[in-house]
Amino acid sequence: MTVSVPEDRFEDVPDFDYEPQYVDLGDLRMAYVETGGDGSPTEDEETFLCLHGEPTWSFLYRKMMPTLAERGRVVVPDLIGCGRSDRYEDRDEYTVDMHYDALRTFVEELELTNITLVCQDWGGLLGLSLAANQPERFARLVPMNTGLPDGTQEMSDTWHAFAEMVATAEDLDIGELVANGCYRDLSEDEIDAYRAPFPDERYMAGARTFPGLVPQSPDDPGSELFADAQDRLAEWEKPAFVLFAKNDPITADNRDPLRGLIPTASEQPDVWIDEAAHFLQEDAGEAIAEHIVEFVDRT
Repeated sequence: MTVSVPEDRFEDVPDFDYEPQYVDLGDLRMAYVETGGDGSPTEDEETFLCLHGEPTWSFLYRKMMPTLAERGRVVVPDLIGCGRSDRYEDRDEYTVDMHYDALRTFVEELELTNITLVCQDWGGLLGLSLAANQPERFARLVPMNTGLPDGTQEMSDTWHAFAEMVATAEDLDIGELVANGCYRDLSEDEIDAYRAPFPDERYMAGARTFPGLVPQSPDDPGSELFADAQDRLAEWEKPAFVLFAKNDPITADNRDPLRGLIPTASEQPDVWIDEAAHFLQEDAGEAIAEHIVEFVDRT
């Protein structure tokens, strides 16, 4: 069974006055917002595809969208089970393939091209895999606080504790979860904005399953997709700019291997985002957007 989040849950979300739009995926609708561009997309138009991860939604990019919109079209979807997107109630419906296919269909339905991919957390696992498989659609990569776990990697004790808590906590407070992953203190209104997509447990299945989808061995579902993406990105010839936060205990160790994997990443400045943690868009969104626009301008 699928459920849709009542729109009135989003009435009090601050600083996010964008009209939601939807792509029909068959069983589900994938929500997104967009801004910038001239209203008539062309193959040559700069398009920023901004992908969030667990357990956030497009609201995470609100501080970056105005700056990026001055440079091109900005498209920010909500992954299935997150934000305004529809969701399955059954946890078993959430798989790596389901999420990947949903994102692929979304990009194809909107006919997105000349994409600068801006991605964090699960947005990177899915987005980098899509870019690796459809490089003709993508012009640049900006991976942030993410990776491509193929099951051979070691996950930290912090990550394992997080995954266990998300899957089993009786009362999972998504707002507090996000707040704890930020360097700065969020306001109560901001914390409530991250709670908004989750009225009750029926809406939580996607958020609860994401950590458990990370491959823990090369035989796990998703490991082949991510391993293949690594192989393809090792031959990537288009610009790539790796931006990680200094204070993220979950993904900081992924930064140098990812920067070493993508050949063109070393051609860009060696930048860490100071005073930022896992949700670096919250902590330093405006500065990150400026880094990205400068990257686009020089490439």
